[in-house]
Amino acid sequence: MDKVETLIKEQQLKDQFDNLEKHTQWGIEFVEKYNKFVKERSEIEVNYAKQIRNLSKKYQPKKNSREEEESKYTFCRAFFTTLNELNDYAGQHEVIAENLTSQIISELTRYLQELKAERKSHFHDGRKAQQYIESSWKQLESCKRRFERDCKEADRAQQYFEKMDADINVTKADVEKARQQAQMRHQMATDSKNEYSSYLQKFNQEQNDHYYTIIPNIFQKLQDMEEKRIERIGVCMKTFAEVDRQVLPIVGKCLDGMTTAAESIEPKTDSKQVVEAYKSGFEPPGDVEFEDYSQAMKRTVSENSLSNSKEGKEKSSSKSKPKLWPFIKKNKLMSLLTSPRQPPPAPPASTLPSPSAVPNDPQSPKQHKEPLSHRLNDFMASKPKMHCLRSLRRGGSGPEDFSHLPPEQRRKKLQGKIDDLNKDIHKEMDQRDALTKMKDVYVKNPQMGDPASVDPRLAEIGQNIEKLQAEVQKFEGWLAEVEEKMPSKSDSNRRSGFYEAQSNTAVSNNCAQDRESPDGSYTEEQNSETQVKAIINPNTIPSTMPDFDEEFDDDDTLPTIGTCKALYPFEGHNEGTIAVAEGELLYVIEEDKGDGWTRVRRNEEEEGYVPTSYIEVNLEPNAKGQW
Repeated sequence: MDKVETLIKEQQLKDQFDNLEKHTQWGIEFVEKYNKFVKERSEIEVNYAKQIRNLSKKYQPKKNSREEEESKYTFCRAFFTTLNELNDYAGQHEVIAENLTSQIISELTRYLQELKAERKSHFHDGRKAQQYIESSWKQLESCKRRFERDCKEADRAQQYFEKMDADINVTKADVEKARQQAQMRHQMATDSKNEYSSYLQKFNQEQNDHYYTIIPNIFQKLQDMEEKRIERIGVCMKTFAEVDRQVLPIVGKCLDGMTTAAESIEPKTDSKQVVEAYKSGFEPPGDVEFEDYSQAMKRTVSENSLSNSKEGKEKSSSKSKPKLWPFIKKNKLMSLLTSPRQPPPAPPASTLPSPSAVPNDPQSPKQHKEPLSHRLNDFMASKPKMHCLRSLRRGGSGPEDFSHLPPEQRRKKLQGKIDDLNKDIHKEMDQRDALTKMKDVYVKNPQMGDPASVDPRLAEIGQNIEKLQAEVQKFEGWLAEVEEKMPSKSDSNRRSGFYEAQSNTAVSNNCAQDRESPDGSYTEEQNSETQVKAIINPNTIPSTMPDFDEEFDDDDTLPTIGTCKALYPFEGHNEGTIAVAEGELLYVIEEDKGDGWTRVRRNEEEEGYVPTSYIEVNLEPNAKGQW
C-alpha cells in the first residue's frame, strides 16, 4: 500500500514539474514577444523621425534669391520656424527610439539570457533530486528483496536441519553440517534485516528531505523567478510609457514654437513689405485740364486768319521741328513712330491726342515740360543700346544700371549693388591687411618665407580694390541720379506733371518702355529713339539753337508720296500733331495705316499727324506700296 502511494506521489510530482516547465517556457516566450514588440515600436519611431526630417528638409528654403526675398515676409518666416521646430520634433522621436533600445530592448535581451539560465538550473536541480530519490527507492527495494530472500533461505535451512536431526539414518556429521548451514542462513537473514532496516531509515529521511525541503525549495525558486519575470515586464511597460512622457515637455516646446511662429504673422507688415518691394516711385497724374471744343466754331475759314491766330502758338513748334530727333536719322524714326491706335476725332476739328500719349488718358492735357537741358542730360546719360520690355520678358538680362526698373525699384537695386561691392571691398582689404602682416613677418624672419612672393598677390588685390571702387562710384552716380529724379510727396508741381516725370524716367532708365494705346495695351519693339521723340516737346525747344540744329540735321528726309487738302481746320495742340487751316494744301509723307491718321508736311521744318477724315488725299500713282 505504501509503495502504491509513493508511486502516486512520484507521478504527481513529475506532472507538477512538467506543468511548471511548460509555464515557465511560456513566460520566457512572452518576454521575447514583448521585446520584439518594443523593437518594432523603436523602428517605427526611427522611420517616423526620418520621414519628418526629410519632410522638413524638403521644404527648407533654398539658397537662392527668390527664397531670400520670401524670407522677409512674416508668414514665410513663420513657416520656416515651423519647419525647424518640426525638425526638433523629429529629433524627440529619435530620442524615444534610443531610450527604448537602451532602457528596454537591451535590458530585456540580457535578462532573457539570465532567465533562461536560471530556469535551466532550477529544473536541472529538480530533475537531479528526483533521480536521486528514485535511485534511493530502488536501493531500498533491493535491500528489501534481499532481506526477503535471506529470510526464506534461512527458513528452508532450518527446516532441512530439523529434518536431518530427526532422521536416525543420517550420520551425525550430516546433521552438524545441516545445523551450521541453518545458522549461517539465519545470520545472513539477520544481516539483511539490519541492512534493510538501516537503509529504510535512510530512505525515509531522504524522502522526507526531498518532499519537504529540496522540491519545495526548487518550486520556491521557480516561483521567485516567475515573479521577477512578471515584475520585470511591468517595469518595462512602465518605462515604455515614461520614455514618451520624458520627451513630452520638449515636444510641447516644439509645438509652442510653432504656435508662437503662427501668432507672429503680421498681415499688415507683409502687405507693407509688398508695397515697399513693388512701389515704382511714380506720382499719380495731375488734374485733367478743360479742353474747349467750342474754339473751332469761333475760328475763321480763311487760311490767313487761321495762320495768324495760330502763329504765336505753333511758330516755335513748326520751326523747331528738326530738333525733335537729335542723334537719330529721321527715316529710321519715321519707321518707328506710328500713328495712335485710338480713333481720331470726327469732324469738325478737335484737339487730338499725341501719338505718344500716356496710357489711360487718351486726350492728355498739356503738361509742364522740363527744360531742354535736363532732357538732353537724361538722353546723354542713357546707353546707346536699350533693352525693350519684350526682350526682358523673354528672359533677357536687364541693363547694368537697372534702368529697366521703376525709380523706387531701381534705387533699391542700386543700393543693394553698392552694399555688395562695399562688402567685396572690405574682404579685399582684409586680405590685403593679412598679406601685409605676412610680408612683415617674412621681412623680420626671412627663414619663414620670401617677402617678394607676396607682392604679386598684393598688387592683384590693389587692382581689384581699384576696380571695385570704380564700380561703386559708377553705381553711386546712378543712385544719385535716381534719387534726384525721385518724386517728392510735398512737391505739388511734380505731382501735376506726373506723365512728364514718367517719360523722363523712361529715358534715364535706358529702357524702351512700350508705347501704350488708349486702351492700355502695349506696342512692343519700340526703342529708345521713339522715346526721345515722345519726350522732347517742340514747344520746349528754343528756336535759337543754330549750332544744335546744324550739328544734328539729317539729309535723309522722308519722300513725298502725294498731296492733300484740309477740309476742316485742325488745331493740333498735342505733341506729334500739326495744325492745319481749312483749304490748306500739304504734302503727304505717310498714308493712313488704318488707324485714322495721316502724316503730312508743310515745309522742310514742319510735319506731323492730322486726322485722315479732315483731309482729302491725292497719292501719286507709284506711291502705293512704298510703306
